[in-house]
Amino acid sequence: MAASQADVKDRIASVQNIRKITRAMEMVAAARLRRAEQRIEALRPYAAAIRRMTRQAAEAAGAEVSGLPVLQEHESMDKVAVLLVTGDRGLAGAFNSQIIRAGLRAANEHESAGREVTFSASGRRGVSTLTFRGREIAGSYVGFTDRPAYANAREIAQDLVAAYVDGQVDQVEIIYNGYVSALTQEVRRETLLPLQQATILEESEEGPEDEHTGSGGGSDEHEGGGRALVEYEPGPEEILSRLVPEYVEISVYRALLESTASEHGARMTAMRNASENAGDIIQDLTLEMNRARQAEITQEIMEVVAGAEALG
Repeated sequence: MAASQADVKDRIASVQNIRKITRAMEMVAAARLRRAEQRIEALRPYAAAIRRMTRQAAEAAGAEVSGLPVLQEHESMDKVAVLLVTGDRGLAGAFNSQIIRAGLRAANEHESAGREVTFSASGRRGVSTLTFRGREIAGSYVGFTDRPAYANAREIAQDLVAAYVDGQVDQVEIIYNGYVSALTQEVRRETLLPLQQATILEESEEGPEDEHTGSGGGSDEHEGGGRALVEYEPGPEEILSRLVPEYVEISVYRALLESTASEHGARMTAMRNASENAGDIIQDLTLEMNRARQAEITQEIMEVVAGAEALG
């Protein structure tokens, strides 16, 4: 009985140590989540400006937009590249597994339609899982998911754009965890290439910011509703050829930042749940230890009473 009680004490101490670790990991994830949220907020004005300038340049270029290789749709869609944005580490609940499942479902859809699928993956979890499943990986990008830099997004975007322009793939999709809140992440599947003209020209939802292009009266919209004329030097088609890659890079960078924030939120939630579960286990083990102690005391009392009766 005493040995059993000692074993329970050891188990309680072990669970308490684990709870200390999970609480520390929860605090670290919460701090990193706040920084990730700040980076997303800082990106929005720049992303809105790139979207606005791309739209205006495309409007000015007119029919010449279709002459840009990155904007040309291929005659057939036989090869599809799928970029999975995962994390380098685990212990984040279903964060990585749901992206991998969504990527495999997308691959099955394309393969059922007779298309060839090649994967690219950001994050060690995605790379290792795809390799284990025997999937071909055209590009692997690891080591930066905790704090992605714009240079990482540029590297990924350049590889994808080059594959599309060279005709190696006919469509590029990106699958990532979109950040909604610390408790909620949603899997998003978006077509990155080809860039549809409607996407380039769509009106952004930035509100008053898009109603003017500067503080001077000459760059605002006229009272009659017409947009102020803009002269491009060099021509709008050349400017657009430079803006479109930036547009793709921003799209990839936004996905990386949202995935990072989602990962920290998922890890924070997972560690909080682990800490609460550890507390429940400690309560159950404490109750078990008290029962063992009570049984031991009862046994000792019975032995004393039996001895007294034998002497009497």
